[in-house]
Amino acid sequence: MTELAKAPEGARHLLITSRMSVRWGDMDAYGHVNNTVYFRYMEQVRVEWLEQMGSVVRPDNAVAPVIINAACTFLMPVNYPATVIIRMYGGEPGRSSVMTWYELSIEGDERLYAEGSAKVVWMNPQTGKSVPLPEVVRAAVC
Repeated sequence: MTELAKAPEGARHLLITSRMSVRWGDMDAYGHVNNTVYFRYMEQVRVEWLEQMGSVVRPDNAVAPVIINAACTFLMPVNYPATVIIRMYGGEPGRSSVMTWYELSIEGDERLYAEGSAKVVWMNPQTGKSVPLPEVVRAAVC
């Protein structure tokens, strides 16, 4: 794992698992899923997790989660056709942030194809300042 992607032993737990079909258009000229698409997979599972908790991701919310850094280590190429399985893990919450980690595999294949991470911070979109984590988020990651 990259330095950003590393979590202390036992410091993370599974929050959600999602499945997504690889689309033909996800591939690049080399015949495998383009590196930018992996970040889309991680983004989508993050949004699904937020929505599962009742948090609607919209620009007019009083508080909103934003990503302040993200990383991905590409271990093996993903090719069409396939179904990607993304596991999202959460770590110990801070005042206004939570670290998340991702593991990408292919349905029917237990090997790890990619791993990533993202630090999610809750902020007030009007002020641009961080705000305390919503209690529902804190409860979900603890």
